Amino acid sequence: MSTPPAGTTKKRLFSRNDYLAPLPIPTGENPADVLNTIWRKNDVFLDIGNYSIGSAVMMLWSMAILFAFMGYLFRHDQDDMHIFAIMVTFIIGIPTLLLIQGLFREVPLPVRFNRQRREVCIPQADGEYWIVPWESVTAAATQHSSVSQAGRATMGMLFIGFDNPDPHAKEDNKHYSLGFNCGGGTTAMALWECMRSYMEIGPDAVPDSRVGVAPYEETQIGSIITDLCKGNLLGVFWGLFCITILGTYLAEKLQNLKLSHPPSLTYPTIIEWSKPLPPEQWAKRSPELEAAIAQSEAELLAQTQHREQT
Repeated sequence: MSTPPAGTTKKRLFSRNDYLAPLPIPTGENPADVLNTIWRKNDVFLDIGNYSIGSAVMMLWSMAILFAFMGYLFRHDQDDMHIFAIMVTFIIGIPTLLLIQGLFREVPLPVRFNRQRREVCIPQADGEYWIVPWESVTAAATQHSSVSQAGRATMGMLFIGFDNPDPHAKEDNKHYSLGFNCGGGTTAMALWECMRSYMEIGPDAVPDSRVGVAPYEETQIGSIITDLCKGNLLGVFWGLFCITILGTYLAEKLQNLKLSHPPSLTYPTIIEWSKPLPPEQWAKRSPELEAAIAQSEAELLAQTQHREQT
């Protein structure tokens, strides 16, 4: 999959593309797992999952609250109310059916990043898997804006691509990509840094996994009660806002239902591949990546010093 060099940015009037890899150089952003994509993390590998039932619930819940408020405004106009009801059925009903269908499907297997071997294992739907060099992975943050009477709306994603190492692969099986609906721009870079920093710096550089059943004090209700006991009224109001307007309580429970025990890679070869190696056998960066990282870090340092001076 051919992309411009890492660090390249292409801007247009209503869009922006930031190319992050290859080669995976620093973006200047701190790692942030905004979509709970980190399923497992240890000294050998990082499992990244692309199953975010919680964000889908929060989006639909917020839309339902908005349409409920609009329905209240239209309650005395029967003609507009009929049109509004039909519109809501299509806008919310179809995604809700897809969400319910997704709850009955198996959670897709994660992509595994092995930092000691500097390789990535990508499971396929047919039961096969690819193992590709880390430095061949492509990544790009895309961002698109639209302008309407309601104002400017911006959407974006992080795309991570992998090339099939089999030179004889069929055309429709040569590439595989993951898309993360995280908003693009700096948010996408921060999500990408979870993978890049793990591979290039180490496990301590990235957040721990938040997938699974959290301790009670970290749950939606538990955090509200904790804030109430501490007298943190702002935290209480924010928690109630998230539960009632954003639907975070339902999102939390459905995520626990599907990801309390996230799936793992059970291929015998990959289990062996995931075992620790003696430090002297760890794979090293290529000279090209070493040079690219050194140049990128120098540029980021110069930008920081310039901002501090101004």
